[in-house]
Amino acid sequence: MKKTTFSILLLWGLIFFSPSAQIPINYYSSAEGKIQATLKTALSNIILTHTERSYANLWTDFQTTDKRADGKVWDIYSITTNYVFVTNQCGNYSGEGSCYNREHSFPKSWFNDGTPMYTDLFHLYPSDGYVNGRRGNDPFGEVASPSYSSANGYSKLGTCTFPGYSGSVFEPNDELKGDLARSYFYMVTAYESVLPSWPGSDQIVKNTYPSLSAWSIELFLKWSRQDPVSQKEINRNNAIYNIQHNRNPFIDYPQLAENIWGNKQSEAFSSLTGIEDHLYTPTIYYANSELIIEDFTSEGTISIYNLQGKLIHSSQIFTGTNRISVEVKNTFIAVISSNKGTYSKKITPEKN
Repeated sequence: MKKTTFSILLLWGLIFFSPSAQIPINYYSSAEGKIQATLKTALSNIILTHTERSYANLWTDFQTTDKRADGKVWDIYSITTNYVFVTNQCGNYSGEGSCYNREHSFPKSWFNDGTPMYTDLFHLYPSDGYVNGRRGNDPFGEVASPSYSSANGYSKLGTCTFPGYSGSVFEPNDELKGDLARSYFYMVTAYESVLPSWPGSDQIVKNTYPSLSAWSIELFLKWSRQDPVSQKEINRNNAIYNIQHNRNPFIDYPQLAENIWGNKQSEAFSSLTGIEDHLYTPTIYYANSELIIEDFTSEGTISIYNLQGKLIHSSQIFTGTNRISVEVKNTFIAVISSNKGTYSKKITPEKN
């Protein structure tokens, strides 16, 4: 949220909602009213040009884009690692838990190691080196009887059981399937003009619209629907925007996948479409030195500011009732941020 907007909010005590508070004004204006292939091309024209990173830059970038709440590396393929940034960079590995590397979730051989795809953060994630190596260049898919699983069955390798493909595939964990689906939607959209020159994967990537094979479209739409945009993705999208100066539109507006490939192909894109699905007014009040948030239906963060705009408190909140212990004597602004938007309320503590 821009400081000028927030200052107005502080002065007037307004309730402010945005489907994603960091989207620059008019960023997607040239895509308004478009459908299907024309919509996809319009989005490509918006997001293709960005600040290209060096491969070495990625180690530093991950410290902003993929840091867990405890400060450790957010590993996309393994749940048991506790990697320290820089200290545990690969190097050689002897098994799961040895080190983390820079994973091209969209295999680099599919675009012939070309640039700027090679260092585009929207499909690059830190991952356990050994598990990444086991994946190789296999496409993503679903597995019933894995030939290999990472610790606790977090990631799996085996024969695909999803209809339309029966080759070897790698299945990420359920909590990250939507993230990776939206990474693939981004890649085939941002780089649609150069897709015809990619060697690609015949099982996944097609040179012309819709740019994905029929079975992979159904797979990724399924994953995107079952694993909706999380606060982690929103934060990562904003962090990458600050580095690369472009965005993943499928995080900002998840319905875009339906407009281009799914069940809303006849509907023109509008940046206002779907906002009513996200509008929510959580019950929030202050009593007995606690900020209480009831019936919260997501997870996100709560930030408390005084009327001069100084941050007093910030912490994570979760589904259900949240009770935040914080001593506040004067009127303040509580700001809730989640994948449903940003909600702000001016609260005056009752005098005893």
